[in-house]
Amino acid sequence: MNKKTRIADLPEFDFTEHLKSEADIAAYLTIVLEEGDAAELAHALGVAARARGMSEIAAQSGLTREALYKALRSGAQPRFDTINRVCGALGVRLVALPVHS
Repeated sequence: MNKKTRIADLPEFDFTEHLKSEADIAAYLTIVLEEGDAAELAHALGVAARARGMSEIAAQSGLTREALYKALRSGAQPRFDTINRVCGALGVRLVALPVHS
């Protein structure tokens, strides 16, 4: 007899384990950007920063760890300068594409 698996029995999914390269991070952020939710972008940048190491991203972006955590928490609305600095530290950049090609 098989025991049914309950959602509570499943391990929690940690997206940071899947962001191993700059290409992975760029693909993840592209998907989030396509959704158009600024708060979700802040969260996704936080996930990517944790995947790389918050201390490393803080040092490379010129932000303190505390400021980074605050700016990239769920529901935050970071300034464009902060987003740009974090993207640079992650080794990615935001790119605009035409909507209709």
